[in-house]
Amino acid sequence: MKDVIVVGAGPVGSQVAKNFAEKGLDVLVIERSDEVGRPLACSGHVSPDIKNFLSNEEFDEIYQNEITGANFHTSGKEYSFYRNETVSYVIDRVGLDRKKAEQAREAGAEIKLGETVEKVQEKEDKVIVHTDEASYEGKILAGCDGASSTVRSEVGLPEPDHFYQGILCFTDEEDSSDFVDVVLDVPEFFGWRIPRGDSVEYGVGVPKGENPMKWLEKVTGKFDVEKQDRRDICAGAIPIKPPEKVSTERVFLAGDAAGQTKPFTGGGILYGMRAADRASETIDVDDPELERYEQAWRSELGRDIFLGGLIEKVYSMPSPVQRLGMWIFQGEIGVHMDRPSSLLSRKQLKAMLPWT
Repeated sequence: MKDVIVVGAGPVGSQVAKNFAEKGLDVLVIERSDEVGRPLACSGHVSPDIKNFLSNEEFDEIYQNEITGANFHTSGKEYSFYRNETVSYVIDRVGLDRKKAEQAREAGAEIKLGETVEKVQEKEDKVIVHTDEASYEGKILAGCDGASSTVRSEVGLPEPDHFYQGILCFTDEEDSSDFVDVVLDVPEFFGWRIPRGDSVEYGVGVPKGENPMKWLEKVTGKFDVEKQDRRDICAGAIPIKPPEKVSTERVFLAGDAAGQTKPFTGGGILYGMRAADRASETIDVDDPELERYEQAWRSELGRDIFLGGLIEKVYSMPSPVQRLGMWIFQGEIGVHMDRPSSLLSRKQLKAMLPWT
């Protein structure tokens, strides 16, 4: 019997596996893809906190660009926001998955590729995971298998509050500029343009019922991108707002499976890995009182997820209200990309009111 079974070898699943393996536990990771990082799951635009989860050498190998600001577009108007330091990094998203998986392997975790979880049975003293290849027993199970989590469904845990449909593509434009573009003329969420050095990424997130390709074409068209110049189109669900419970007696969720994302961007890499750290700190596999994990990760992320939800509502507001908000906050900012609570910081106040 394994101590820990992890479903999903994305950055969050690999962080869970690495942490528990470093404690000397027997850890198995099950990944449905034949290749870690493929197919591409989401964008790779992250805050500088990514460096907390990689060595300097690992970071350098996946680094693509450095961002210091953003241009927001709404109703034909443009508003710029910037800092005199790094706001975020653009990284090789596939490369990140592979670096994290290698960390897990080096810590002692076993990773099985190309196996799809079909059934989960939770018993009083163990969890049994059935894949299309074999069955495995573990003391606890971590569901890190994304927005459409099989683990979540199998153990009857509730879904995140709502989902957006995300779609992105790339072009071969060379662009190492340090500003991203955010397009607010998209229903309920937004579109984006991210310079990656040797390429540019375009994407949108839209609510269910909308045609994401239609809106991707509108965003790329705004930047004069021809249809034939788009490549590597990929899509996926973006979960927003975690449910009230993400664990049972022996099963817990982390990352997108748990809705541990930023409501105002949909990004979940760093939130999920921070939750993974709280899991390994609070869970005893021989006496898994998972309520401690629930309390720990909500204490870590809850306030910023709540405030991020308030920012998310701005996307659905009338254009005049959006423009007023942009006008108030435009210019130099003191906000941390992953922490909406920094909107209330002294640094942000000084940025808005220079005379202070």
